[in-house]
Amino acid sequence: MNLTGRLHDVFVEDFRKELAEIQSLEAKRLFVLAKANHLVHLRIGEYVALVAAADLTGHYGVGVLIESCLADTLASVERTRRLIRTSLKPRSQPEQPPSFAL
Repeated sequence: MNLTGRLHDVFVEDFRKELAEIQSLEAKRLFVLAKANHLVHLRIGEYVALVAAADLTGHYGVGVLIESCLADTLASVERTRRLIRTSLKPRSQPEQPPSFAL
């Protein structure tokens, strides 16, 4: 299947235009992380559809390979989420270790 790449072109065009309008460096960093997160979620949707297609056609090995790619992508989402949370914390606030209540 040939893809035109139009979705990618529109995304990049909008990204550049919106990024140029942002003045604050911190806001720019957060914007880039949020857009990266959007792209990753699009990729997750593609992987889920491909796994379903592989299962429907009986290509279970292919489905397993794609699921491993999906797992890596989900790990990337968690790292990005952590970066976003970290960037939103005030710089003067010290890192608190997690408390475990029994």
